[in-house]
Amino acid sequence: MEGDDVVMAAPESTEADLDDMKRRLKEMEDEAAALREMQAKVEKEMGSVQDPASAATSQANREEVDSRSIFVGNVDYSCTPEEVQQHFQSCGTVNRVTIRTDKYGQPKGYAYVEFLEAEAVQEALLLNESELHGRQLKVTAKRTNIPGMKQYRPCRSNPFMQPRDPFMAPYFFSPYGYGKVPRLRMATRYSPYY
Repeated sequence: MEGDDVVMAAPESTEADLDDMKRRLKEMEDEAAALREMQAKVEKEMGSVQDPASAATSQANREEVDSRSIFVGNVDYSCTPEEVQQHFQSCGTVNRVTIRTDKYGQPKGYAYVEFLEAEAVQEALLLNESELHGRQLKVTAKRTNIPGMKQYRPCRSNPFMQPRDPFMAPYFFSPYGYGKVPRLRMATRYSPYY
């Protein structure tokens, strides 16, 4: 038995099984490639994949539009975009009026006016403190938001907080128990219920 080699004969179906597995593997690879192609197409349509060149052009376009726009504050809540457009029509051709609203559709009290030409912005700034619907308007040039650049606002101190001693133990255990404070009783006669 020591010198005898054991030769196991492969069943005939092994060749067919191997071909079947190769065929199924090829089908799965083709399906995965089709899914990747569909995913890339959807991302391209949705605009989630944005190349830096198009992002730079959109930022430049946004800055150009903002250079032709103004911010109008203290706008009356009953004011319509047509009335705001008519108020600023003397400055130049108004392209668009946007009155910002909250999630319930109520106006926030300010608007943006976009002109066709940049020279109209200087004319519109002269209408600062003019009146519309009995309210004095605040007119400034619109600034361009830079994504990811929030203004830093330091934490305001609370005037009612007492300064904490850094050497004081962080927890103070009340001798009366949690949430209990000593009761101040008037001097009355003895009662066993207190």
